[in-house]
Amino acid sequence: MHALELFRLTGKTAIVTGGGRGLGEQIAIGLAEAGANVVVCSRKLDACEAVKEKLEALGVQSLALPCDVTNIDDVNAVVEQTVATFGRIDILVNNSGATWGAKVEDMPLEAWQKVLDVNITGTFLMSQAVGKVMIKQGEGKIINIASVAGLGGTNPNVMNTIAYNTSKGAVITFTKDLAVKWGEYGICVNAIAPGFFPTKMSKVVIERGKEQILANIPLKRFGGEDDLKGAVLFFASNASNFVTGSLLVVDGGSHAYC
Repeated sequence: MHALELFRLTGKTAIVTGGGRGLGEQIAIGLAEAGANVVVCSRKLDACEAVKEKLEALGVQSLALPCDVTNIDDVNAVVEQTVATFGRIDILVNNSGATWGAKVEDMPLEAWQKVLDVNITGTFLMSQAVGKVMIKQGEGKIINIASVAGLGGTNPNVMNTIAYNTSKGAVITFTKDLAVKWGEYGICVNAIAPGFFPTKMSKVVIERGKEQILANIPLKRFGGEDDLKGAVLFFASNASNFVTGSLLVVDGGSHAYC
């Protein structure tokens, strides 16, 4: 196969959770640019509808669906509607996420539970539901969006977000274990750990610690709107057919600091 053909997604169908804004929107656009039909879902349907219009303008088909990834009925409805419309699911990007900033000693239990429910339980529920379809197909690509915050401890002056950091570490381990469990079905499971990208979720953290954050990024800039597309496309396409259980860090080099 020609090298460029390895990256084409024409005729493929992808689901992107949290696809109505931020990194999810960037990912959905990247997949559509490569030719995939894309289902975008989140709790905010209006935002997904706006992204759907952008995707269709690229010449692909798209669905915008409401989904709380912690609600199994919502998850099953997204999977069922996707299969009913497109006949299969080739790619799942688990991008939906939540965070909460607080000192560890002040972290409310309900905040801790909310973050873990969305970031890890939601990733499990979507993977489980989509995985059943992929197992029948005998192939599929699951891409989990983790974070550099899941690689270890973070400076509390920049990210005092223990629930978020813990959940993203769990996503990394979940990715590796699921890759081992589902490899026999031809399903590749990989993760991406973004660094600092300006989004609604990260806005406050970046505004408060901009200088300190940039000082620890070798490339001396934040992630841009095109910086995740290539990583996602690699894991979503035939180019990564012999890659599973891997983590790709996209952070401008900040993780390389000791």
